[in-house]
Amino acid sequence: MSTLTAAETVPAGTWVLDPVHSSVGFSVKHMVVATFRSRFESFDATLSTVDGHPKLTGVVQVGSIVAKDENLAGHLQSPDFFDGAAHPEIRFESTSIAREGDRLALEGSLTIKGTTRPVTAAGTISGPHTDIAGTEKIGIELETTIDRTAFGLDWNAPLPKGGFALANDVTLTVELELAQQA
Repeated sequence: MSTLTAAETVPAGTWVLDPVHSSVGFSVKHMVVATFRSRFESFDATLSTVDGHPKLTGVVQVGSIVAKDENLAGHLQSPDFFDGAAHPEIRFESTSIAREGDRLALEGSLTIKGTTRPVTAAGTISGPHTDIAGTEKIGIELETTIDRTAFGLDWNAPLPKGGFALANDVTLTVELELAQQA
């Protein structure tokens, strides 16, 4: 892949999140047999040009995680998992973006529960395209898999016939619709 330049991705300027048409979620194997999926309702992202290079940044509010069960929601906010009281945000900041056609590869730093690790994500970019209101928009879809234990999300429980309640690999999925800031 070639290094992505600002001219290849977006016109000069800053692209801001359209939260209604965007999502941030994750999935993890649960009880060896199924995949648990959840999402966050409150997040922000910006794609901007810094010193001639595109940079994607994002922040997720840990307290906005969606869980269908009140006990699970509380457990996910506890120190066993995200420790939302001590670490209310998950942060991402890209360090490089590469593009080949509509394919994207990002490298960056992900911070969860106070621990920052390098990550690589792959996905697609579409646009820019003008919406029905005359606003220039782009779409970015990214996915990566991380080891949750590398970020201090260590809780697990052994199952009676082998295996564990949760896999360590967690897939993060981000779908962003970004509007050019006037």
